[in-house]
Amino acid sequence: MKKSLTFNFMATGVGSVPFLDVDYTCQHILKIFPDIPFWPQFVKRTPLEDMSIQASQGLPLLEINHEKSSIYVTSSNDKDIELISFYEHFMAEDTDYFAVSHDYATGLYKLLELVDKSPQSYGPFIKGQIVGPITFGGGLKDLTGKSVLYNSEIMDTVVKGLAIKALWLIKKMSISDKRPIIFIDEPYLSGFGSAFTPIRREEVIKFIREVIDYLRSRSNALIGIHCCGNTDWSMIIETGVDIINFDAFEFMDYFMLYRKEIVKFLKDGGTVAWGVVPTTSFSGRETVSDLKMQLEKGLNRFYDWGIDRSTVAARSIITPACGLGAIEPDKAERILEVLSSLSGIMSETRSA
Repeated sequence: MKKSLTFNFMATGVGSVPFLDVDYTCQHILKIFPDIPFWPQFVKRTPLEDMSIQASQGLPLLEINHEKSSIYVTSSNDKDIELISFYEHFMAEDTDYFAVSHDYATGLYKLLELVDKSPQSYGPFIKGQIVGPITFGGGLKDLTGKSVLYNSEIMDTVVKGLAIKALWLIKKMSISDKRPIIFIDEPYLSGFGSAFTPIRREEVIKFIREVIDYLRSRSNALIGIHCCGNTDWSMIIETGVDIINFDAFEFMDYFMLYRKEIVKFLKDGGTVAWGVVPTTSFSGRETVSDLKMQLEKGLNRFYDWGIDRSTVAARSIITPACGLGAIEPDKAERILEVLSSLSGIMSETRSA
């Protein structure tokens, strides 16, 4: 990541929203997050916009269970044919084969349409997201009933399929000289190390790094990782990611345990995306002043560690703690408004 980049507490979203009106939502996002608009996932409109289903097109040996709004591994008699076709398209870098169609991502197409009409009205970035390989694989069982995380054949297609699909997204978002930011969403890594995440540290790093290296060698996109719970943040940093997005409302103290790794990450040009506005625990009584105080707890720790204020500001983005898809629409709208206001105050404070 280039050290000349300056975010200065710009705000953006995580991904999912509970709204139904695509046009209004995208217009509103552009209005309140003009610097880093994000394309929203309308999970309440259709299960096709669920993070895993949305990313499943073009991946072999998978089908959608529409009744359960989930994907599953098939027992296809054409397994070899499907795998051969997949690898042929992947090796040819046929990104269009792995496209996310309009029905699976209405917010992507609408937001880009609006940006392209008036690109000068918005900042230099567009932010998107894709489910990470650990979360995608962790939500699937193979035909033996075991997690796909233990099935090397299927996991290889998952990792490579998500990598080239993310590349398609990056190309799609590269309009009007905007620089794409893509977050790899890994909620499965919340509570990493417990019995609920039975995957080794080196495997996590290997799978995610393969996606990151693939994208970095083929684009100038900035790559982030979002995890909305507690995890091994040194492991996340070791993947080589550009941006780390964490829940800075509930898990600030846990994140700060990784002082040495975080300091190096920042000095190497990394950016922290502070998920400082709560989501599931949002009451509606939170004020911008309250959240500013919470954010400053983390910022002050960075200052105490010897990171100067200008560097911290340049390497700071603010977001909600997690996606908003499961939140009531009125609360979700309030969360976005508070976030936008906090971004404005922090930017003004920095420039004053």
